[in-house]
Amino acid sequence: MHGLKTKKQAKYSPPKRGLPWFGWLAIGLGIVAIIAFARASSENKPVGSSDTCELKAAIVDQLYSLQPNQGFIQQITQELENYGFEVELYQGDEITVDFYGSLPDKGYKIIIFRAHSGLLSHEEGSHREVTRATCLFTNEPYSKVKHQREQLNGELARARVTEGYPIVFAIGARFINHSAEGEFPNSVIIVMGCSCLCIEDLAQAFIDKGASAYLAWDAVVDLNYVDKATPYLLRQLCVDKATIEEAVASTMDIVGPDPKYKATLRYFPSQSGDRTLRELLD
Repeated sequence: MHGLKTKKQAKYSPPKRGLPWFGWLAIGLGIVAIIAFARASSENKPVGSSDTCELKAAIVDQLYSLQPNQGFIQQITQELENYGFEVELYQGDEITVDFYGSLPDKGYKIIIFRAHSGLLSHEEGSHREVTRATCLFTNEPYSKVKHQREQLNGELARARVTEGYPIVFAIGARFINHSAEGEFPNSVIIVMGCSCLCIEDLAQAFIDKGASAYLAWDAVVDLNYVDKATPYLLRQLCVDKATIEEAVASTMDIVGPDPKYKATLRYFPSQSGDRTLRELLD
């Protein structure tokens, strides 16, 4: 067997062929299905529900000390949480000038103010003159020696609910514009107090700070009424996915204006009316 070499057996390699047309079709259909599923999942997912973008909401219950309503708080908290918000509640003595000043920096996408508010007035003897400026009450007792810069700049006012109640600080549009730190980027503001859209100064201040919509009543309101109307409004926005205009109109149709003072719910600015809550927060 000297000099005899064995021949190495070659491995069989099938001829290369392209993928059959039906294979490419299956792949294409699979890709389309994946894209459609991802898009549907994204559309059904609450805004900010991803791990990297959590929605935060605040309830500012300045009225808690005098007129608490735990049922109201629980109801709107549930509506907000069902939508995907993490809800934080501030009540009573927490509502100070400094609290309002730090509020923009807290990153809330929706803020509900359950607070006393109204138009400023000046009294001299029996004469009372209404100033064309909207104020939002704190629970911080008024003092001439506190917040002097803000007082001198006309950002704060003295306010009280009625005779016999203590005088507290109230903030106005100038405070939001000049002393509130940070922005309200694409936030929705709902103010349950009196006359917060009788004129547009406070509304404009929030919009100038980055808010996308501001909703409030245009005259004096009864607290029992707004405690009923606000949850309905919120349900329209969070559950029924109504636009701002649709939600306001439905609230006025079903709940109606304030039966005692005839106040109606309004929104600002007008261009926010055709947008849903999701669109306003984006």
